[in-house]
Amino acid sequence: MNIGLIAHESKKKLMQNFCIAYRGILDRNTLYATGTTGRLIEEVTNMTVRKYLPGPLGGVQQLTADIESNIIDLVIFLNDPMSTNSHDIAIANIQKQCDLHNIPLATNLATAEIMVLALDRGDLDWREMYK
Repeated sequence: MNIGLIAHESKKKLMQNFCIAYRGILDRNTLYATGTTGRLIEEVTNMTVRKYLPGPLGGVQQLTADIESNIIDLVIFLNDPMSTNSHDIAIANIQKQCDLHNIPLATNLATAEIMVLALDRGDLDWREMYK
């Protein structure tokens, strides 16, 4: 499965810790991430991450394009609801595209854990039919 990873600035450390905790599951899949998030994940896990540009520099749009192209099977976007970002419209577009293309989206740690455990159990294998 192809997993898209994105995190607001204040959630990047949480994303690193999440990826450390679930490295055994995540490492069996292909990871895609916005530039800074991807680099930080690679630094702490030694996993390979296919990196887009940094989010504000076009990485969010690149991830959105892969969602629209049905390349991404699951998105984990650790969102900071208290943050105001200049690229909020682009991030809202990720959520919209996930809804349009029936791609599971986790926006907080609790749903991210549920999604990764479901992935491990094979509950998301139905995504293969969409390809």
